[in-house]
Amino acid sequence: MAKNTSNLFKRRIVNTLGFSIQGLRATWKEEEAFRVELVLAIFLVPLGLFLGESGVERVLLAGIVILVLIVEILNSAIETVVDRFGGEQHELSGRAKDQGSAAVLLSLLLVLLVWGVLLLF
Repeated sequence: MAKNTSNLFKRRIVNTLGFSIQGLRATWKEEEAFRVELVLAIFLVPLGLFLGESGVERVLLAGIVILVLIVEILNSAIETVVDRFGGEQHELSGRAKDQGSAAVLLSLLLVLLVWGVLLLF
């Protein structure tokens, strides 16, 4: 019984990883903002790890950049669902898209705040 459970667990992990990679590829392919943010993250994450003076600072500088990518993926998912089910113009569809965009903006402002405070003060 334990072997079957172990195999099922391994299969679920592989499937989950595959779905996640599909999501990353789709976001890369369809979302220009994500591509720009990912390219910036490729430079900023190592820079944050280098510039941080403690483990906490390194995690904050690098992690906050990764948070922007996470929020952008969630925003893209919201937009995709709205576009799929909301063919006609609707106030709630527009609101959902605007709120997703606002979340991305706030995450970018948080990057500026964290990097500014940790590197300038």
